[in-house]
Amino acid sequence: MAKKLRVGVVFGGRSSEHEVSLVSAASVISALDPEKYEVIPIGITKQGRWVLPEIPTAHRQLTHSDLRKALLDATAILLPPEPSAAALVPLRAGSPPLRLDVIFPVLHGTFGEDGTVQGLFELADLPYVGAGVLSSAVGMDKEVAKRLFLQADLPIPEFICVWRRRWEENPRAVVREAARKLRFPVFVKPVNLGSSVGITKVKAAAELPAAINLAAQYDRKILVERAIAAREIEVSVLGNEEPIASIPGEVIPANEFYDYAAKYLQDDTQLIVPAKLSKAQVKRFQELAVAAFRAIEGEGMARVDFLLERRTGKIFINEINTIPGFTAISMYPRLWEASGVPYPELLDRLIQLAFDRFREKVRTRYAIELPAQRGGVLKEQE
Repeated sequence: MAKKLRVGVVFGGRSSEHEVSLVSAASVISALDPEKYEVIPIGITKQGRWVLPEIPTAHRQLTHSDLRKALLDATAILLPPEPSAAALVPLRAGSPPLRLDVIFPVLHGTFGEDGTVQGLFELADLPYVGAGVLSSAVGMDKEVAKRLFLQADLPIPEFICVWRRRWEENPRAVVREAARKLRFPVFVKPVNLGSSVGITKVKAAAELPAAINLAAQYDRKILVERAIAAREIEVSVLGNEEPIASIPGEVIPANEFYDYAAKYLQDDTQLIVPAKLSKAQVKRFQELAVAAFRAIEGEGMARVDFLLERRTGKIFINEINTIPGFTAISMYPRLWEASGVPYPELLDRLIQLAFDRFREKVRTRYAIELPAQRGGVLKEQE
């Protein structure tokens, strides 16, 4: 019998999307094939404490409430940032290290989707699912991602970016700039956050200060971009160097736009899979999704969100998410299910992609042999 792979599923975290992570992680843990994988749940509390919770998984589907309770009374652990370990170290006398084969981060938002925890996995020399440090950081920073989309000649809505300090020092100048460069209505949002946290739709300049003040609570950079009367289309991307795109789906939000409540608190938002589009439109959405993924040097997975303008039929890239929602009915796995890749197989593929990238990583040299190491003498710099 083949040895099971030990998969560390990391969930929770310090971001405002902590609860969303619990929902996604419960689904992933329940769906990983127990014949192939030994699942090690790894929790991160809202305070940033890493723990090893005991979670009963036999004979029933996990819920986010199970994970929330398990975080309360769990063994504290560390993941040392050193290649020789590649193991979790319990902070309890006499407890042995727990070695891992691969990490599956199911973290959303700050300190989970922004490249920070990915950097720790790199230092620990552990294979991990999803985007690397660079593409995670870029995907989280909506402004930098938009700059790369522009450089790749990809269509995006007009926008300006405001630093919190500039807003606090000269709010009138910011309002004037937004009114001069953009047509109302506009969306105001924190640059480095997801799940529509801190977002406001603004219909007139007088409403800007309150919206910017809200967004500034969540980030030091605030994005102000033209709101487009559009259908919301989403495409899932899978792969490393040769990514592929799913069929598109459509989100019809219950509220005026797809805000946090419409995503997670209400059940009247509609997810249409597949979206009602022409063959030419489907092909174009898939091409743009792959192009956006490549523009940020994406790896593993991403969901690309689009706006299809109702009046003109023009397509705009809204944003890219490198760790999308991962419940069985979330758009990312749902689009792959409709494209012929069932949820358990999707998890298998993502884990395989993590190992594929890791094999490429270990081929890379990170040091050179200096003459002094071969018995020679290095000259001092003058």
